[in-house]
Amino acid sequence: MRRSMTSNSRIVALIVAAGQGSRAGDDIPKQYRRIGSQAVLAHAHDALTAHGGVSAIHIVLGEGEEGRAQSMLGDRTAHFVTGADSRRGSVRAGLEAIATNGGADIVLIHDAARPFLPASVIDRLLAALEDAEGAIPALPVADTLVRSDGALMSDGVDRADLHRVQTPQAFRFETILAAHRGWDETREATDDAQILRAWGHDVILVQGDERLEKLTYPQDFARAEARLGSARTTRVGMGYDVHRLAPNEELWLGGVLVPHDRGLAGHSDADVALHAIVDAILGALADGDIGSHFPPSDPQWRGASSDRFLAYARDLVLKRDGRIDHVDLTIICEAPKIGPHRDAMRARIAEILDVSLDRISVKATTTERLGFAGRREGIAAQAVATLSLPTLF
Repeated sequence: MRRSMTSNSRIVALIVAAGQGSRAGDDIPKQYRRIGSQAVLAHAHDALTAHGGVSAIHIVLGEGEEGRAQSMLGDRTAHFVTGADSRRGSVRAGLEAIATNGGADIVLIHDAARPFLPASVIDRLLAALEDAEGAIPALPVADTLVRSDGALMSDGVDRADLHRVQTPQAFRFETILAAHRGWDETREATDDAQILRAWGHDVILVQGDERLEKLTYPQDFARAEARLGSARTTRVGMGYDVHRLAPNEELWLGGVLVPHDRGLAGHSDADVALHAIVDAILGALADGDIGSHFPPSDPQWRGASSDRFLAYARDLVLKRDGRIDHVDLTIICEAPKIGPHRDAMRARIAEILDVSLDRISVKATTTERLGFAGRREGIAAQAVATLSLPTLF
């Protein structure tokens, strides 16, 4: 029976991160090892939240690991669940926690050790749940398979119907919860799809992705680092801001206090130059604008120094393993003269963004005495930010 998947479906992700990962080497579990600038667990969390359909994330951890996990996740939001001695037991604990915290229509059960999850895989899984209670991503086996007799080759294995199973595995929540509750505790299961099939339901295979390969051995981490470094795309964003000039205000431009008979009025310090750069970076990230992150209605930002906003935008780029390649800023005003302060502005912007000075351009122009800027009623700024971001997702 075909059932409709609507935008109202509550989709919850369950990340299994309770293992020790000893085969990966190093002295910490592999979910806490870093690839690029962030932990494997953070990559997995970001990949799931980037899809947009996931409304909550639960993470199953080893006992006492909440503090370490939160430090790796930073300000990312997740519900932590203490796992069990087996993967099956850990998943069961996670499912019960989801049931206690509002339940779900669909659950995506994902291994933290598969950090690079393309959104297209999730789309295929959700589409498959139109026709079944469960769906899993899989790739056909391409290599020749043989059995062994000690160190000697034995018979070959027909690979025509063999697939490599990946995660996340997608299920109708109530069905997979019932299947786990009804599982024979004297048996172990290699994955959740096996448990669902034993409960009498079909599981659909959808196309997986090579980027979803599990991190198991040290060489897997080396390949992941290389992939993260090479698979990148260029993003460009534009920002624009304007504030009026008013008496009894300080004039902050490009993070520098500029002597002038008037300053810019606004909820924060009204630094139009930094505000324009923030909006340019947010635009390149496709992540709203400065007002959506720092609402002017929020009293905590009254009089705030705009370098805080720019540092926040910088950190958003870093969280996505991105790089700020270039910022081009143009300040539009009749007065004051920007030239004497240009080098100080470039240096301050480069300092906040933690980039080299040669990546920051600051220019100025007038409007030939036309409009509000020409009448010296206000100052405007526009900026273009060029970012380099991973294309793994």
